[in-house]
Amino acid sequence: MSARPESLRLVPPLHRATHAVGLFVRSLQLGVSQAEGHILAHLIAEGPSTVAALHAAFGHRRSTLTGILDRLDEAGLVSRGVLEGDRRTFLISLTPQGAALAGQVHAALAGLEAAVAGQVSAADLAGFAAVVEALAAARSPTD
Repeated sequence: MSARPESLRLVPPLHRATHAVGLFVRSLQLGVSQAEGHILAHLIAEGPSTVAALHAAFGHRRSTLTGILDRLDEAGLVSRGVLEGDRRTFLISLTPQGAALAGQVHAALAGLEAAVAGQVSAADLAGFAAVVEALAAARSPTD
């Protein structure tokens, strides 16, 4: 019988934390999924963004991101335009309805971040940021 592999130390806690954030977003009862909420919060904080910028920010597969943007567009929360000077590049902007909802999502997520940051040190936060950046950089080459 072969020996068991060593327990994973990074992925399971990250998965639990991501799931907890998803449950938090759902508990807001705003009618958006976790992925939709994150994109709305990004757009309210960063302003109109290209699809490439959203892909870089969240790392979704292009087809997944397109589906999220389709749902947000169909709900009247975002609009797609073309980037001035480059008609091949789509620019995603919040509609007035989307901006109102994005503000609620962003405020709730900022509150969650503040509550968590109040429980850990600045060094803990810096270490967490370093670990998640390293995980993001280690993505599969097929992405």
